[in-house]
Amino acid sequence: MNTIIIPDDLNLENSQLVQVFDYSSSKGISKQQIILNQNIFSFLIEGTKEVVFDNAALAIDDSKFLVMKSGNCLMTEKLSNVSNYRSVLLFFSNEIVSRFIRKMEWNNVESTTYKSVYAFEYDEFLTRFVHSLVDISKLSKDLQKKILEVKFEEIMLYLIEKYGTEFLYSLALNSDNATQKFIQIIENSHLNKLTLKELAFLCNMSVSTFKREFEKHYSESPIKWFQNKRLEFAHYLLQQEQKNASEIYFEAGYENLSSFIQAYKLKYGVTPKYDQKKLSF
Repeated sequence: MNTIIIPDDLNLENSQLVQVFDYSSSKGISKQQIILNQNIFSFLIEGTKEVVFDNAALAIDDSKFLVMKSGNCLMTEKLSNVSNYRSVLLFFSNEIVSRFIRKMEWNNVESTTYKSVYAFEYDEFLTRFVHSLVDISKLSKDLQKKILEVKFEEIMLYLIEKYGTEFLYSLALNSDNATQKFIQIIENSHLNKLTLKELAFLCNMSVSTFKREFEKHYSESPIKWFQNKRLEFAHYLLQQEQKNASEIYFEAGYENLSSFIQAYKLKYGVTPKYDQKKLSF
């Protein structure tokens, strides 16, 4: 699967501080590797969307939209009931985020948490805002450039008034600690059923480099570590939530029940069913 770079592959210019694109497709995608060269509002209109970033994963329908920080992600887009997917994309640079923060004199405010993606619900104001972006996308490029910088401030001020500044400072924050970022990706992905290739992409590494880095930090292979984490999760579901093996094997990352039972017995010395019975004695 080829990696898609946006906004480049949409024939948009990275040099623009803010730009809009009315995107539609009749073909879904699953865990597509995406490199975002700019931050982006993805205003979903039709279909559903799922994204996996370095430190967060979200799924939305057309009642919500996403704000995504530039970087690597895995993206899934599913068609609506009328076999279409549509979203209005508003790209914006790190420079205009910094400029906006300086203009509002919020330089001393810091975010308590850092996430690469946020989801917000539409309301009447935001619905009208998206409709206005569609109209702006039909104007000349020169006029778009002038209007969109004002529209960027409009949407940011509205969201900050409604939800606070946390998402803004997540956009502004540079995560330069490579080790911290690597560990964060691993810890947040252990139940996401991602392949080594997909994890390596999120870490911006080759698969071989990812394996070496993983073993350096965790002292065992990725396959073994992830298997143990999923079996521990399965053990929790069996013991604490009283679910049976047939209900949880897929959730724990196994394609069939027999392979799950075999792996569970190898780790805990008993079958999942016996483990539950033992608890009730």
